[in-house]
Amino acid sequence: MVFTTGVALPLMSSEFGLGVTEKGVIAAATLFGILIGATALGDLADRYGRKQMFIVEMLLFGIFITLLTFSPSYLVVVVALVGIGIALGCDYPTAHLIISESMPSRIRGRMVLGAFGFQAVGGLAGTGIGFLILFENPQVGAWRWMYASTILLAVPVIIGRFFIVQSPNWLAFRGRIKEAETETERLLQRNPRYPKEVILRRLQSGDQNQEKAPWSALFKGTNLSRTILASVPWFLQDLSTYGIGIFTPTILATLIGARIDHPRNTAELIQSDILATKGAALIDILLIVGIMFAVLLADRVGRIRLQILGFIGCAVGLLLAALSLDVGGTLAVVLIFAGFMLFSFMTNIGPNAMTYLIAGEVFPISIRGAGAGFAASFAKIGAVLTAFLFPILLKDIGTHLLLLILVGTSLLGALVTRLYAFETKGINLENVEEREKVPPS
Repeated sequence: MVFTTGVALPLMSSEFGLGVTEKGVIAAATLFGILIGATALGDLADRYGRKQMFIVEMLLFGIFITLLTFSPSYLVVVVALVGIGIALGCDYPTAHLIISESMPSRIRGRMVLGAFGFQAVGGLAGTGIGFLILFENPQVGAWRWMYASTILLAVPVIIGRFFIVQSPNWLAFRGRIKEAETETERLLQRNPRYPKEVILRRLQSGDQNQEKAPWSALFKGTNLSRTILASVPWFLQDLSTYGIGIFTPTILATLIGARIDHPRNTAELIQSDILATKGAALIDILLIVGIMFAVLLADRVGRIRLQILGFIGCAVGLLLAALSLDVGGTLAVVLIFAGFMLFSFMTNIGPNAMTYLIAGEVFPISIRGAGAGFAASFAKIGAVLTAFLFPILLKDIGTHLLLLILVGTSLLGALVTRLYAFETKGINLENVEEREKVPPS
């Protein structure tokens, strides 16, 4: 959804006559909405339940994507994109908790990342659909059909969410033991039935610990270091991932000479967008390959090692892309594609996947939704800044310096991850608050 904007933005710009600032606003609108949604709605899953919010957020998404499709003006486009972002922001923590609190510890990582991997599939699908729509309907208004195609996918997802299992962990924590037993039986349903009966024990730690903890708990004691681990590397990762992801078509078109800076007519605009989209789709394939490796390795190698390795790999990829500007001819094309492809692979095997996974695992259940929501929200501050400033910085300081800055932020992400490392591989989420901060072995 977010990366579709990279394909749709040139067409929106032509239809509404947008300047650089307006382009930045559109690019950042969804991310700004995610920031709000993750902060304002993320902790509602702690209060009202994982399943309830899982349904509500998708209904909001469907409403705003419909509004976006029929937007008559630039202002309505921005409002619709912010609304879509609010729904997605709520989904960041809730989707993680729906899966992680219903899975055995030994496979929790691969299950969460298996679902998360569909973000990469969606990014590639969005780029591919954008290309097909442009090819079949080379008109400025084709961007509306790009977003309209999402509505067809949203409807069955909304229906399916009514049939998922409520988190037994959350129900038990809230003292709703009978409901937790019923949901656990649904979760374990098989033929022949085993176990034949589920009996859960009530928590013995006192009723006062069974209430939702205040937001301030995220910044006290052990939780503070876990908040830093969950949010700061994610912030640094989003600086590069969303900037590169959204504007890959623009950067590629510029660097390989396919960009037409001042298209004289609609045909030239569409041609420029199609050429850039082809290159972006090729690079997006590496996102899927990267997430496949993350799924296979997260429960074997560990979250911390993969995140550090991924950050370093991202830095190397961005450095190769920057070096392409110092050479010419075929070597420049090889370096730019090699750099972006390495970046795409390493970000999904590492920080893009691991930051999401870690944020939903390091907090105790009383503040897990709030903690994961805060981490996602803090990260999207970086994404919003990048999306808004990227087109401006590309013009003012150039691609070379911008890529070198992102090399630095990637290396900083590796450093922060190492300093605040807390490995959650294989641990029971019910006991996560009892674990002390330990470095990876």
